[in-house]
Amino acid sequence: MDVSEIKARFTGHVFDEIDLDITAESLVGFATACGETHPRFTDVENPDFQGVPNYLTRIHGTRTLPLEFPVEMHRCFDAGKSIEFHRAVRAGDRVTGRSEIADIYEKSGRSGTMLFIVHRMNFYNQGGDHLATVDWRLVQRELD
Repeated sequence: MDVSEIKARFTGHVFDEIDLDITAESLVGFATACGETHPRFTDVENPDFQGVPNYLTRIHGTRTLPLEFPVEMHRCFDAGKSIEFHRAVRAGDRVTGRSEIADIYEKSGRSGTMLFIVHRMNFYNQGGDHLATVDWRLVQRELD
């Protein structure tokens, strides 16, 4: 598998887009599940009611990877998520999430060579404001 070829072919292109309506119940439910107690995140009557900063990490698109992406999902594992928070998510927002492959790279270690795939979702509200960027790392261990 030529990583530079895969990277050139698959990175930087939106391959999935979703739209969703954000409800107050969803925001409160997620905040509660995270152990958040601040009224700004748990009380819909709070004048600054909003989603916790990591709320959008719970959202997934309809596709994990682009069509014809050369990876064997049964050999992959989740290597975690990170979020770059830009603006609060509010009840009533219509959010659009756009998925792309942000990076592909290899690393070698004690267990051999691994292929890292960075799946990125950028989220925008109905006004076009950039709410957050969520990066999810997927790892496939290379066969020897």
